Amino acid sequence: MSEGNAWLPPRWVIRLAWKVHRAIYRVSGGRLGLSLPRDKRYGTLRLTATGRRTGQPRSVLLGYYVDGPNLVTMAMNGWGEPEPAWWLNLQANPKAEAVLADGSRPVRGRAAVGEERERLWARWQEIDRNLDEYAARRTKTTAVVVLEPR
Repeated sequence: MSEGNAWLPPRWVIRLAWKVHRAIYRVSGGRLGLSLPRDKRYGTLRLTATGRRTGQPRSVLLGYYVDGPNLVTMAMNGWGEPEPAWWLNLQANPKAEAVLADGSRPVRGRAAVGEERERLWARWQEIDRNLDEYAARRTKTTAVVVLEPR
């Protein structure tokens, strides 16, 4: 696509895709739905954080890539305006569990800032060439979330 024409499907299609992806993961007992990042493709992980209101575990499937010992994702909610609930939960309680295709690990979530955010954002731009156009659809800055081992 040319500059300024990054296409996204309608919101209902994005939400349906999320539901289908979660159902595949759930029905397969976790055997399907997760992937490791490769070359210029992100992987998919399952993040479980504590609900900020309920105190109950809340899980979501997210795209990520590896940066040294850390996992990097974005709080972008399908490029919709509201902040994703998982990110709000992680801000309230940074301790979480990340399940990857090759195992699980306890993590602590935080927003990247300054030079680190710029570097990690640039890596996402290598994975998704329309990243800046998608991010421009939101009035808030999209958080680059670092999941550090704990």
